Order: sequence, then C-alpha cells, then structure tokens
Amino acid sequence: MKSAITICLVPEARQGPFVFHTSVAVEGLAAACRTAAELGFDAVEIFPESAEAFPVAELSRLLAEHGLTVAAVGTGAGWVKHKLHLCQDDASMRAAAQEFIAKIIDVAGQFGAPTIIGSMQGRCEGDLPRDKALDHLASALGVLGARAAGQGQVLLYEPLNRYETNLFNRQGDAAAWLESRGLLPVRLLCDLFHMNVEEVDVAAALTAAGRWVGHVHWADSNRQAMGLGHTDPEPIGAALCGIGYEGFLSAEVFPLPTALDAARQTILSLRQHIHAVSTPTAPRPETKPC
Repeated sequence: MKSAITICLVPEARQGPFVFHTSVAVEGLAAACRTAAELGFDAVEIFPESAEAFPVAELSRLLAEHGLTVAAVGTGAGWVKHKLHLCQDDASMRAAAQEFIAKIIDVAGQFGAPTIIGSMQGRCEGDLPRDKALDHLASALGVLGARAAGQGQVLLYEPLNRYETNLFNRQGDAAAWLESRGLLPVRLLCDLFHMNVEEVDVAAALTAAGRWVGHVHWADSNRQAMGLGHTDPEPIGAALCGIGYEGFLSAEVFPLPTALDAARQTILSLRQHIHAVSTPTAPRPETKPC
C-alpha cells in the first residue's frame, strides 16, 4: 500500500477536508509537494478547478523534482463551482457534468492517475424518481468508465454519507449495483469518514467489497487525520491486507490543528498501523508486505 495526501486548488473549496489548500495553509503547489515529499508521502491527490486550469507543466516538474506521483484527481469543483452533477433531470446539465469529468479523466491519464466521482454523482431530488436517477448515473459511469479505461485507468466512484447523497451510502450496496450494471471499469473509493457514518463494521465492509476497492481515503471519524478521532485503524489495515489491496491510502482530512500537523499525524498513523512505509527516519516510504 502507498501513501498520499490531498492538495486542493479550488478557492471555493477552501473550507473543505483537504490537507493542503494552496492559497491558505501552504504557499502554493510547490510548497505542498515539497512538504509531502519531506514527510515521506508517495503521492499527492489533486483537486483542480477544471481540466483547463490543471497545472500540467508545473505539477509534472514538481513530481519529478520530489519523486512523487499522482494518486488520483478529483472532480468536485464541477459541483462546487458550477452546480453540475450526473443525476440532474435536465439533460443538458447532465451532459455538461459528464463533459467536465471526461476532460479531467484525460488530464489525469497523463499522470497515470484515476479520476474520482464523489459530489458530482449528485442525488435523487425533486420529481426525479430514484430508479431514473440511477439510470442516469449508470449511463454516465458507463461512458466515463470506458474513457478512463482508454487511459489505462479505472474510474473511482465514492459512496458518500446520507447527508451528502441519497444514492449509495454503503460500500456493499454500491458494489452490488456496479456489478449488476456491468460497470467493470469502475471501482469504489472507500472513504473511512463516510464509512464511519454508514457502516456497521468498517473493516467487514472493506472485506466484503473485496476486489471493488480501488482507492481509500484514510480519515478518522471526525474527518481529521487518523489518530485524532475514535476510529480503530488496526482491523481496517488487516482487512485491506486481507483483500490484497495494493493501492493508495490518501489523507482527505481537515488541516487541523494545522496542515503540517495533519500531514505528520497521517504519515505517523500509516507507519504505526499499516506498515506501508519504512521507519520514521527514512526520507521516502517503501512499500512493505502486510
């Protein structure tokens, strides 16, 4: 398993659960990447304003300079900035949402990274029946999943808690639905914060999801860095090892008490509980067997 930390480039999301906000906690993308590397992270997870605004050249240079990769790329700005999502009743709005995500898939592919669909999945609301909303979602995930596959990547679908969507809140329900719809290029982004709200047993849910687990947001019960809430990471780590998960554990958490504190606590928790990194004195983490 590999470690990653979030960098948000969206000014409108500055209150969101991202460790580094380039205009707030850290002065710029360069400083965020430098700090991530100094602490021993393998990768960064980027949340851009759009594909057009993605700092491709600058990020490529920084990744090479610091020995980092891109774990994943988020699409939430499509909702935060433009109020677009994939289940809107208006066909033109759905098309705009799909196009926004498709362009990000293409940019993420340049970095060998998957794309996340979280808040842009939307919800069933108004006069739109749930089954119709799910038809819209399946159609979009089918097209976007194929596009991601063309980039050699999976598409990451994130079940959110009940306060953020009424589509899928639990990993098992989402996995069963993906399989029933034949959405094989899609995998689950299992966010431990959302899972703490919705799952009876987080570790058991990960075990049951098995091969559908494609990415993990490593966050405590209060959306702070792991170790600052009441989540027990030991059974979660064991479950991930048990299913043979080899992907990223990425800190999508609030920058509390500070961004640097959150980053340090995250890498410490990984070293303590997951053994995904080497000793704390090592300059770079190394993947180790469970």
